[in-house]
Amino acid sequence: MKDNLLDIIGYTHSLGIIDLVKIVGTDTETEVHAIAEDKSVIVTGKTKVPVTDFSGTFGMPNLTKLKTILGFDVYNDDSAEISMTKANKDGNEVPSAIHFATKQGDFINDYRLMSQAIIEEKVRNVTFKGATWDVEFEPTIAGIMRLKMQASANSEELNFTTKTEDGDLKIFFGDPSTHSGNFVFQPTVTGELTRSWMWPVKVFLSIMDLPGDKTVRISDQGAAQITVDSGYTVYEYLLPAQAK
Repeated sequence: MKDNLLDIIGYTHSLGIIDLVKIVGTDTETEVHAIAEDKSVIVTGKTKVPVTDFSGTFGMPNLTKLKTILGFDVYNDDSAEISMTKANKDGNEVPSAIHFATKQGDFINDYRLMSQAIIEEKVRNVTFKGATWDVEFEPTIAGIMRLKMQASANSEELNFTTKTEDGDLKIFFGDPSTHSGNFVFQPTVTGELTRSWMWPVKVFLSIMDLPGDKTVRISDQGAAQITVDSGYTVYEYLLPAQAK
C-alpha cells in the first residue's frame, strides 16, 4: 500500500496546488480524483491493478501531512506496519484511517481519512463531455527543456498560448508590445490550432516534470488533456483553457 500512497502523492500533491484527493475503490478498479484549489486542473487516475486496501469511497485530506509521515525512515523498514483501519458505519465496514507503526510498536502515526459524505461534497466527480482533440503528440525532452527556458526568460508571465504554424506546434509567451518569446514545442504535428487559448505555465510544467510516458492532447474548443503513466496508475490531467 505504501507504494500506492507515494504514487498518489507524487502525481497530485507534487503539483503544488492539490492537498486533497478522493479515492473510489471496488473489487475491479481503483480511481483517484482531485481538483486544484484554483480549478486550473482536474485530475483523474485509474490504477492498473485494483488496490485491495482502497475499498469504498473516502478522502485523503492534508496530503502534506501524509507525505511527511511516509517520509519517516522508521517506516521504510519492511517490518513496519502500514494498514487500513476500518470503522462500522450503518452496518458497513468503511475506511477510517491509515495506521503506521514500527515492528516494536514504539513509534506510531494514525492518518485520519475523510468520510464519503464529506469528500463527495468537496471533490465532486467532473463529467467531461469530451472534445475533439485537434492536436495529439508525445512531448520530447528537448521540447520540455525549451519550455523551461522560455518560462524562465518570461517568468513574469503566468500563462502561455499555443498555435500551429506550418505544421509545427508553437508556444508563445508575453506580448509583442513588451517582452515576449516563442518557440517550436513539437514539430510536425497532425491537426491545426487556430484559437489563442491560454494555459497556466506552472501547472503545465509541473505535469511535464512528472516521471512516466506522456501524451498531450489539445482542442481548439478550449481544453487540454495530458495523460501520464506512472507505472502504477494512468493519470489524466484536464486543463480548461482561459480566453486571451
